[in-house]
Amino acid sequence: MSGFNLSVLAVRERAVTLFLLLAISVAGVVAFLTLGRAEDPSFTIKQMTVITAWPGATAKEMEELVAERLEKRMQELRWYDRTETFTRPGLAFATVVLRDSTPPTDVPEQFYQARKKLGDEAAHLPRGVIGPMVNDEYSDVTFALYALKAHGEPHRRLVREAETLRQRLLHVPGVKKVNIIGEQAERIFVEFSYDRLATLGVSPRDIFAALNSRNVLTPAGSIEAKGPQVSSAWTAPSTICGRSAIPLSPRKAVP
Repeated sequence: MSGFNLSVLAVRERAVTLFLLLAISVAGVVAFLTLGRAEDPSFTIKQMTVITAWPGATAKEMEELVAERLEKRMQELRWYDRTETFTRPGLAFATVVLRDSTPPTDVPEQFYQARKKLGDEAAHLPRGVIGPMVNDEYSDVTFALYALKAHGEPHRRLVREAETLRQRLLHVPGVKKVNIIGEQAERIFVEFSYDRLATLGVSPRDIFAALNSRNVLTPAGSIEAKGPQVSSAWTAPSTICGRSAIPLSPRKAVP
């Protein structure tokens, strides 16, 4: 009794066999050429991190007074799965994880709700707590890094040029975000002569008080004009020893 023999059938029906081999080869080439390829394939990350700082607090205080309160608010999310929290003196680091079955279209809404709940709970945290600071942008990918360098130019001018370049890059198709790295806050150092202050009868404390009170806005009331209400304010002038203070021009400004 002889059974089905594929080899015999392939030899006997040579035309059909050659046609199938040719069709399979063509289909393989077409599939390879049209195969989707991406260096960074798009996928939805269903995690977010929450960092909270409280200088001077112990790890136990961070856990009981900060981390547990935030975890309870995160449990109110619809697709909440778990929270992994790490605490140490003065710092609490939590990772909020959504369920794997969370629809990708619902993830941004869940992150938005999480930010709202954390913002509401921040008002009930102990005084001195910094945060919570949320990061849910894991999918950002940096593909280019540009550096600006100009010998002898002040740092502030480089920052302004970087801001101009940033605005132009945001109009490039495919660019979602442009971050400026290395920007430093400006500082102004005021130098004065003690001999000159002694001649004028002005103490350094008077200068400090004048600088601190410069450009201080004080509410002066509001004006109601048949419906619309306009708030007004005035700037209290700074005085030194009964005389109006002249703004001191910095002799040296460094970033």
